[in-house]
Amino acid sequence: MSVGSRLRGWWQLALAAWHSRIPPGAEAAAHRATAPEDRIPFAHKVAYGLGAFVNNLLAAAIGGMIVILNLGLGMNPALVGVLASVPRLSDALIDPVMGYITDHTRSRWGRRRPYIFAGAILSGITYVILWQLPAGRSEAFYAWWFLGFSILFYVAYTIFAAPWVALGYELTPDYHERTRLMGVQNFIGQLAYVVSPWFVWVMNHKPWFPDPVAGARGLAIAIGVGALVIGIIPALVLRERFEHREAAPDGGGAEGSALDALRRNTVTFLKGFGTCLRMRPFLRLCAATFLVFNGFIMISSFQLYVIIYYVCGGDQELGAKYAGYAGTLGAVSTFVVIFIVTGLGTRIGKRRAFFVSTGLSVLGYLLKWFCYDPRYPLLVLLPVPLMAFGLGGLFTLMGAMIADVVDVDELATSQRREGMFGAIYWWVVKLGMAAALAGGGVLLEATGFDVARGGAQAAETITRLRLLDAGIPALASLVAIWMLAGYPVTEARAQEVRRELEARRGRLAAAAA
Repeated sequence: MSVGSRLRGWWQLALAAWHSRIPPGAEAAAHRATAPEDRIPFAHKVAYGLGAFVNNLLAAAIGGMIVILNLGLGMNPALVGVLASVPRLSDALIDPVMGYITDHTRSRWGRRRPYIFAGAILSGITYVILWQLPAGRSEAFYAWWFLGFSILFYVAYTIFAAPWVALGYELTPDYHERTRLMGVQNFIGQLAYVVSPWFVWVMNHKPWFPDPVAGARGLAIAIGVGALVIGIIPALVLRERFEHREAAPDGGGAEGSALDALRRNTVTFLKGFGTCLRMRPFLRLCAATFLVFNGFIMISSFQLYVIIYYVCGGDQELGAKYAGYAGTLGAVSTFVVIFIVTGLGTRIGKRRAFFVSTGLSVLGYLLKWFCYDPRYPLLVLLPVPLMAFGLGGLFTLMGAMIADVVDVDELATSQRREGMFGAIYWWVVKLGMAAALAGGGVLLEATGFDVARGGAQAAETITRLRLLDAGIPALASLVAIWMLAGYPVTEARAQEVRRELEARRGRLAAAAA
């Protein structure tokens, strides 16, 4: 038997195994058009998408600018990794609490909008302060400064992000309109990644700033002000689908009421947290995102090091320039990817669309080994469009799939927990991100990289950098595909859940009338 015949046979067996996990045609069954009343006005989709822009801008900025601690201040790369990870760990710990708070808030402005408004303002202010690093201080001073203000920044960031994420899950009940909403928000959010790859170049651009640390100060002001102004727009424009009256005050003394409320809220929080963690479809989504996103995050700085110290021979400004080209091309490619994946999600199902997009990204990661070549530096651009399918597909599909899971949970528990599900989802991602960033710093040091050697890095150091840069995200993405193979919430199931929920709500409304 020829190699080609064997490959075709293996492919057919793989397809058979894939289809056996969920009945054939289940994801395409009961496909229906979105009702007019379920559609979100385009202006509201754009307003929600502006929240994604702020969310991505702040995340990309702090991740991209942190290299200045090493390249500008000479800080140990392992310490930089710890400083990047510890604040994210504290951020992850408050995520479920913020999710619970926004789910249970009762105000005339809604459950989400007050926090989105306040969080945008606080995030912008704390980000500016974070990077105003005074000159001529010790490594220990810079480490404590960055650690303390990073923790404050991430608290503010969570106050904004947790209710913003939850708001997206409730804006429409329609299976496909959710995918379109997430496609629009991801599209607008990608604008942050058009500009963020140039942050290192901006900070190193001598006509503008005398040194990279001064560049970080100036750039942080622009980013913080932009985040503040744009971030309040979703709170001002959007309206929440589920409205609640303000809760009536409890009887009894003030001290007893406070203690009783704390006790009740603690019990309710723990029960809700446990319920979310027992939802197997939700856990599959968390695991897949953990692998794809954090596989990328762990080596996010490695690409810059490989381009600077391998492709460009240690020239930081030239390397940052090519990295900027690659980053901008990746962001532009992601715009196209979002259209493709959104269309796939409404035609072949969200789960299968994830397989296609993630599989293409694996191919792109593996191509980096062949295309990162000092003789042909422009080849760094070749794998970029394929790699864009990874995160582009992930954050188009996952939000829409979690919204479906929230409905499944409501059917089982009669509770709406958009905030808790969204917060736990990002809690899992951020815990992984904290470990990934710390691990990335340790891995960088383990490669033998020494910033003092400039372009004269050892050959084995460069080889290790290249292997980790291409191999880790490719392997993690393959495992994610396997993890999501059994995801059960198809379009037919989502429609069935919606019908049952609406019938139940109708009965409750009639009984209350």
